[in-house]
Amino acid sequence: MNIYTLGIDSGSTYTKGAIFDGEKIINTYKIRTSAKPKESIYLVYNKLFSKDIKYTITTGYGRNLLKESNKTVTEITCHAQGAAFLNEKTRIIIDLGGQDCKVIQLDNSLNVIDFIMNDKCAAGTGRFIEVMMRILEEDISNIDEFVKDKNKVNISSMCTVFAESEIISLLSKDVARGDIALGVIDSIAKRTANFSRRLKLQNDVFFTGGLANSNSFRNILREHLDLDVVTDELSQYAGAIGAAIIAYKKFMKSIK
Repeated sequence: MNIYTLGIDSGSTYTKGAIFDGEKIINTYKIRTSAKPKESIYLVYNKLFSKDIKYTITTGYGRNLLKESNKTVTEITCHAQGAAFLNEKTRIIIDLGGQDCKVIQLDNSLNVIDFIMNDKCAAGTGRFIEVMMRILEEDISNIDEFVKDKNKVNISSMCTVFAESEIISLLSKDVARGDIALGVIDSIAKRTANFSRRLKLQNDVFFTGGLANSNSFRNILREHLDLDVVTDELSQYAGAIGAAIIAYKKFMKSIK
């Protein structure tokens, strides 16, 4: 009998899903979260669900929106499980999401022992970069190429509203858009590093979230932390992967 479990992470920017077979992730899917997150979570669920799915766990901001879910689990727990699965050396996780920044500390048994989360200000999140890139009329998915070989401009405002005014002012002075974008990346990376130091940091920080796939952001974050920062091609799915793994454990326990 094939035993598969499904994890869905309903985030503020993307809704992600992952299927686990007890050993590996066999499928993933993500879509941009719409103004109606319930519709987004059902689109992911309907895309990935099959009769072989024995247990489903949801996590994230919209975790209570899927009535077919067998259980909901906090995003801290799911991100920890997912990151540890992707990199067993993980002891510190930095997750830069669209709406918050989470830093999670694990012990040597990969259990959560402490965490901090900033969800009060957009300036410390991926949303900040997304808004600034929109002003610069460049897609965030092209950010690495956009800032390549550019010269950083200092962005002094960390409030999203004031930073927007500052960027518009820089553009009016004919400052290169790529230089401004690099300054935005640097300001977010510095803020993330300073926030992360509230916990005891160790080497091999595991970086998750959409920006984890940006080499430029990861390298600048590494400089500000003065620690190695590693990631995985599936890091954006860490929450969904963790949910799927927890779902598998729950199901196997239920049939013993």
